[in-house]
Amino acid sequence: MPDAPFDATLEAVSDETLARRIAFGGQGSTDAEQAELYRRFAPRVRLYGRRHLRSGAAADDLAQEVLLLTIERLRAGEVRRPEEIGSFILGTGRMMVQSERRVAWRREALAARFIDTTMQTAPSSMAALDARRVAACLRALAERDRLVVLLTF
Repeated sequence: MPDAPFDATLEAVSDETLARRIAFGGQGSTDAEQAELYRRFAPRVRLYGRRHLRSGAAADDLAQEVLLLTIERLRAGEVRRPEEIGSFILGTGRMMVQSERRVAWRREALAARFIDTTMQTAPSSMAALDARRVAACLRALAERDRLVVLLTF
């Protein structure tokens, strides 16, 4: 049988074989093998992310994070069943989405607890600064204090 190009054989191998090549190749696994794993699974992870995160950008980030973590785990020999690599990838995606939801829920709960919604902001007409007066105040400060204020704002 004539030799087929390496990329063509990558497309023909099973998910399990591809996972084993990355796992047992360690740091020596080729970029082509990793790219093929990404090509196969990123659309599925992205679809799951869009459905559950409701954002295309968040779904793209999820696909990157999940597949990067998968490659790292494969290289470290931490994937116990390479024959079920698809389940590992989609399960990792599901756990990352759940984690993101927990973080968002906590953030919202903290905001509801600590942010005073009754506080009014100044109307936009009053928000304009008197540049001369601000400059005079800054000149009156000690050099270190002025630097702190300038770097802060």
